Amino acid sequence: MSSEYTILRVRVTAKDADTLRALLRDSRPDVGGRIRQNEDGSLTFDAYVSPEQGEALTREGVSAAVVEDATATGRARQAEVGEGDRFAPDGAVPQGLALKVRDS
Repeated sequence: MSSEYTILRVRVTAKDADTLRALLRDSRPDVGGRIRQNEDGSLTFDAYVSPEQGEALTREGVSAAVVEDATATGRARQAEVGEGDRFAPDGAVPQGLALKVRDS
């Protein structure tokens, strides 16, 4: 995977439902979770977008704030995952259609 590939989680807030519908129709971001209505009537949701797409979301009646670099967070979580099958018996040979090779 290229280190230049970045996905951001941004919090998008639209002033009203019509503005939100226009934004979703035009930009079609990858929405994560539910759309929430704020006390002032504005609508908020999280989206997963590239940095360029994140900039394009901002327009009249819409703001977009970066919450986190989702790519960096994902890589950090992947580093926490161990390798191998901890439940396999010692000396087990892999099963299936793959090439079966024992490590020395």
